[in-house]
Amino acid sequence: MDIARPEFKRRRRRRQIIYGVSSLIGLALVTMGLQRLQPAAPLVENALLGTVERGPFVRKVRGNGTLVPEEIRLITAAYAGRIEELPIKVGAAVKTQTILVKLSNPELEQAAFDAEWTLKAAEAQWTNLTVTLASQRLTQQAAVAMAEANYNRAKVEAEVNEELAKIDLVPALTLKQSKTNAAELKRLSDIEHERLRISASSTAAQLAVQEAQVRQLRAQLELKRQQVEALKVRAGIDGVLQKLGDQSQLQIGQQVAAGSLVARVTNPKKLMAELKIPETQARDVELDQIAEVDTRNGFVPGRVVRKDPAAQNGTVTVDIALTAPLPRGAVPELNVDGTVFLEKLDDIIYVGRPVQGQSDSTVGLFKVVEGGKAAVRVPVKLGRNSVSEIEVVEGLQVGDQVILSDMSAWDAFQRVRIK
Repeated sequence: MDIARPEFKRRRRRRQIIYGVSSLIGLALVTMGLQRLQPAAPLVENALLGTVERGPFVRKVRGNGTLVPEEIRLITAAYAGRIEELPIKVGAAVKTQTILVKLSNPELEQAAFDAEWTLKAAEAQWTNLTVTLASQRLTQQAAVAMAEANYNRAKVEAEVNEELAKIDLVPALTLKQSKTNAAELKRLSDIEHERLRISASSTAAQLAVQEAQVRQLRAQLELKRQQVEALKVRAGIDGVLQKLGDQSQLQIGQQVAAGSLVARVTNPKKLMAELKIPETQARDVELDQIAEVDTRNGFVPGRVVRKDPAAQNGTVTVDIALTAPLPRGAVPELNVDGTVFLEKLDDIIYVGRPVQGQSDSTVGLFKVVEGGKAAVRVPVKLGRNSVSEIEVVEGLQVGDQVILSDMSAWDAFQRVRIK
């Protein structure tokens, strides 16, 4: 016969309750521990590292561009016309008086023809007037000579009569008549002399008027001839014909409007570099700063001679005058790279320029720790920048290593592992 033992039942229930509570407490503790665990740091492969250094720091900016001629002549058509001849091909060497394009304009040619014949008619009138006035002067001179002869005869006659009257050989009345006649002929002679003098002034005035008209017509003819001559479009400078036309190549028979671009001539012996520098870097570029141009076939020193006052498409155009001969093969429109040296700083803490690093900004950089196995994000204040380096103002010490490559994919993490 079995005997009931209730204390055993109570003990078993007590143990079950203790085990259950302990399990619940353990499960809660494990859950809390798991919640407090941070996710594993991500692994970064092939990270580009840079070491913080201290010493001389050369600030410079870089841009790409092309070689362009210093001397460029854009040649336009002075007058409208039809292209009759294109004697020179693009790329040929030209002189100042080399004819590039021959135009025809019937209106200008007719105007020059009319001006030439108008001038010839005026010159004929001038010649005829000269002969006519010369003949009139000769006639007046003859009249003067005749008047002087008549006066001289009358004067002699009066003097003779005066002597004869003294010895009563001539009546007083005859003497008086001869003196009166001599006086009248004297006045007539004076009048003819005055006419001769006035005729000289009148002749000069008439010839001056006709001469002025001839000169005016001659100047008009010269202008018309220059207009016709301008239909022969010349190079204007010694150099190379770089282009014929504006948007498209000129063709024989094409009509050209006045003022339109017909040719472009450059001097290939005088080239400069035209660089496009990002506007964020070009703010410190100034005139006369030292520069260096890479032509892919050698480096050529230069200096800044011009800087555009405004940016276009995010870049600023900077012209570099070259201070040394260009290497062989350097031609206009050759692609080049250029570097402008802004300033040299003697004692600066700097590091390689990170992808996200901008001048005068504070960024989070990953500093290498644990012997190069990991990196943690630290705030770093950056200062002045250069092409490949940037000044460290705060946040890093000399000898620290940081990741320079793009870390935007790990913005959510404060720690990464490095492989």
